[in-house]
Amino acid sequence: MNRKIEDFSKYIKGKKVSLIGAGISNMAAVDFLLSMGALLSARDKQHDENKEIFLRNKGVKTVFGEGYLDDIDEDVLLKSPGIRTDVPQIKAARERGALVTSEMEVFLALCPSKIYAVTGSDGKTTTTTLIYEMLREEYARQGRGKVYLGGNIGTPLLPFVCDMTESDAAVAELSSFQLFAMKAHIDVAVVTNVTPNHLNWHIDMDEYIAAKAKIFESHTENDRLVLNAENDVTLSFADRTKADVVLFSSVNPIEKGKGVYLDGGHIVYTDGENRFTMMERSDIKIPGIHNVENYMAACAAVREDVSAETMKHVARTFGGVAHRIEFVVEKKGVKFYNSSIDTSPTRTAAALNAFEEKLIVIVGGYDKKIPLEPLVPLLGRRAKFVSATGATGEKILRLMLDAGYPCDKIVYNKDFSAAVDAARQAAEQGDIVILSPACASFDSFKNFEARGEYFKELVRGY
Repeated sequence: MNRKIEDFSKYIKGKKVSLIGAGISNMAAVDFLLSMGALLSARDKQHDENKEIFLRNKGVKTVFGEGYLDDIDEDVLLKSPGIRTDVPQIKAARERGALVTSEMEVFLALCPSKIYAVTGSDGKTTTTTLIYEMLREEYARQGRGKVYLGGNIGTPLLPFVCDMTESDAAVAELSSFQLFAMKAHIDVAVVTNVTPNHLNWHIDMDEYIAAKAKIFESHTENDRLVLNAENDVTLSFADRTKADVVLFSSVNPIEKGKGVYLDGGHIVYTDGENRFTMMERSDIKIPGIHNVENYMAACAAVREDVSAETMKHVARTFGGVAHRIEFVVEKKGVKFYNSSIDTSPTRTAAALNAFEEKLIVIVGGYDKKIPLEPLVPLLGRRAKFVSATGATGEKILRLMLDAGYPCDKIVYNKDFSAAVDAARQAAEQGDIVILSPACASFDSFKNFEARGEYFKELVRGY
């Protein structure tokens, strides 16, 4: 047990600790906190009988239902990412002296390994996965320690912290929800880009940007910060950090300082003086310029830890992440792609621009209160036919028709399966149908993964 965990055990033993929200990350923290001697309770608005039985069998007190935040008297609160810290009951608990933290913040504070973390509005899951794949391959070649992958990408990391050593590495995807109230040190941070997103949760764009900036606020000159040179917000972060900044760009050469950029078909690294080719664009197996940018960000993050040979090997063999321009099936000469992760217009733009052909696009879903107007020129250029659906579908339909999009080239169905079938019926041999919603899934699905899996089930059944 490392010194940080020993100190944490002494601090937490005998203290009343409450899990605020019984979601994936907090449920994963149960055994760890109990092993540290915490007096544990769990609170959640949704009553889940199976979770209640599981928790009570472990001696955990449960408070489920509408009043789950009433009478908070615990010493430490582990907040689920989706719950804001300015909720009145949580704010009151903090004011009386309770520590408000999270599973991820505790992990980052206790982790003895080198930490790589990625945030951004788009591309963070693929970039996180690429960093993990490059490090895992390099560590295996060198016979070094283990590489762990988790965070917002789906796997909580706190349960593994007692097994980690200084020889290992941890790679985490961090959302703005996780970063919002976090204080933690990260060795290598990546911000892929920052564009309007989650404005139904954040008060405004300024708060969203401030949350993203948390990823580097504790940086020293010994740390590394990778930033997108073509995004005004991320580029502005370069002047706000003490860290060693590495820029990446698919548009322009990096003329000053360290960076990774696209030079024709070459992906080039510069340390400010010398330049060399890390890999060819043609080495990258997954399609789209946005994935070239994801590779540049990942290469910039691991440049000092991974050989160019390993980077190329990953590029040539990595087939992509599920729900991200994922090829599903070809039926009667029509190819179907699942890109359910596309929960914003910028993500949809990246997905559609990954193809040369005009596409049949399924778009629409939960309204996150982000501007949908950018979809109009994008779909006008890149869509052969549009099948709109979900809570935002009618709005997208109106915007397209008002802009002069032919009425026989767009249809609206509130029901998701009907929208998918409309796209199928519009397709001819040689066409590509892609689910790229530009919106979240919560109007009809638990998450984007559930939406993508249902889409795959539908098209495979045709």
